[in-house]
Amino acid sequence: MTLWGGRFSEGPADSVFALSRSVQFDWRLAPYDIASSLAHVHALEAGSIINAKVAASLRDALIELRKEVLSGKFQPHATDEDVHSALERGLTEKLGEIGGAIRAGRSRNDQVATDLKLYLMDNMLKIGAALVKLQEAFIAQSLEYVDAYAPGFTHIQHAQPISFGQELAKHAVALERDLSRIKDWFSRTNLSPLGSGALAGTSLPINPTESAARLGFDGVVPNSIDAVADRDFALEALSIMAIIGVHLSRIGEEWTLWSSSEFGWASIDDAYATGSSIMPQKKNADVAELARGKAGRFIGNLTALLTTVKGLPFSYNRDLQEDKEVIFSSVENLLLLLPPLTGMVRSRTIERQKTARDFDGA
Repeated sequence: MTLWGGRFSEGPADSVFALSRSVQFDWRLAPYDIASSLAHVHALEAGSIINAKVAASLRDALIELRKEVLSGKFQPHATDEDVHSALERGLTEKLGEIGGAIRAGRSRNDQVATDLKLYLMDNMLKIGAALVKLQEAFIAQSLEYVDAYAPGFTHIQHAQPISFGQELAKHAVALERDLSRIKDWFSRTNLSPLGSGALAGTSLPINPTESAARLGFDGVVPNSIDAVADRDFALEALSIMAIIGVHLSRIGEEWTLWSSSEFGWASIDDAYATGSSIMPQKKNADVAELARGKAGRFIGNLTALLTTVKGLPFSYNRDLQEDKEVIFSSVENLLLLLPPLTGMVRSRTIERQKTARDFDGA
């Protein structure tokens, strides 16, 4: 199903539809699209664009559709172009032509910008919560090993003797900066694009400020052209995730070295290590190595979107379809990585005698 084509005498070529189709990845936005649709229904009713009976039917169908999406009962079809068209198909299957009333006063341009913001705000909170757990693991370990000593390094050479607690606590400080960046990002991101239409709003009497409040936004983006064209919030989120990825990579590098036979400073719990298919005596720090390896993905995703938006004219261009896969990739890989890395840090044992012997030679 497509939401456009009024002036066309025939549908797109199969190859064009395959190129344009995004529902295979933007389906992740379905719960957020339903949330923004519920706010839009209220705006249509408040503006007397639809009557109370139609609004109630749309609202009930959307709530039912949300349950079906979350349970997996409702799924996109091969003929659906994107998440928006799939969900509108779901509405029309339940309500008939009334389902199409949801389209009044709204464009996919402001719709997708709103959905993407809601998705990112939700998931940046999850990332922040996971960072706090990792930070707490480092703080607990640093307190446990404050009286253990080891050589500190500069230039990968023994420098000054230090408390190993300080060595561990440095990561908690870096993670605090990451949390601070997420907080600052929220203050800039938490403005609603809904009501901006394709680029210049709508002549229908809807209230974007009320819709913003219903969705939990602090306010409305002050310029509708900027609202649908802006992806700064996505770039900044990708930048924050890339910096987090670099911090996790440095942790991974350190843990890989510390657990090696050459260092022998740390012993990783078996639950957070793997073995070799040919050398049974080996214990590999795979979680640490994957933390190091995934940094390239986070950095690459940021670079990809920066390259996409750098020369775009205003307002909306189809190039912006390329924003989603890189965002989903960074969010999902970061949320996948943080729990096992936290478990590795929390369960790891520091070999005090080995660090002390190396300290003696510092």
